[in-house]
Amino acid sequence: MINRAPGWVRRVTAPILGAVTASHRPTLVLIGPPGAGKSTVGRVLARRLGIGFTDVDALIVERAGKPIADIFLHDGEDAFRALETAVVAEALTTVDGVLALGGGSVLAAATRERLRGHRVVHLTVGLADGLRRTGMSTARPLLAGVNPRATFKALLDARTPLYREVATVEVDTARRSANQVARAVLEAVGEPVTGPESSDPHDPLNIPTPHESTLLPDPGRRP
Repeated sequence: MINRAPGWVRRVTAPILGAVTASHRPTLVLIGPPGAGKSTVGRVLARRLGIGFTDVDALIVERAGKPIADIFLHDGEDAFRALETAVVAEALTTVDGVLALGGGSVLAAATRERLRGHRVVHLTVGLADGLRRTGMSTARPLLAGVNPRATFKALLDARTPLYREVATVEVDTARRSANQVARAVLEAVGEPVTGPESSDPHDPLNIPTPHESTLLPDPGRRP
């Protein structure tokens, strides 16, 4: 077992499938399990880089006209995954800026193939932190069962190899604030660490997320 410091960053080389020739492509693609902070960190990165942010889950909700939990409930997981795969495929060729994928997007082999040639950032989160950050929310259908802890562990065990298969870099989010994670991402991918960054110690984006915390802060909300 490898012991990794909270600030550990893993750099890997994703397989390259030629050049991405689409007229639009994301600057960065964020992947990782529920609770890793993809949406929060994605918005911070977009603001720091002066570019847009797109959340695939929001695109799915817009396309389906109903919440993701309702898609799972009324249409089933297979229907949701098919829609997710289609939305991701479109987003990877039409979206500029930072793109955050849903936690299960990498389950589709077609999506993993399409991610080759993109700069893909894997945000990691451990079992305890992931459960606390998600709050075992019913808004996340796969964690709404009778034993969310066992479900989350199985999810991590199944998906972590897939995240690592497509990741260009891997950044640990443990005990880090959203701003700290964003800085680590920029350093890992070789982007200049510039752009607006609050130095206010009371700014929720500057407060590290300890193990007893529940959620990374929303960058759209200020105290």
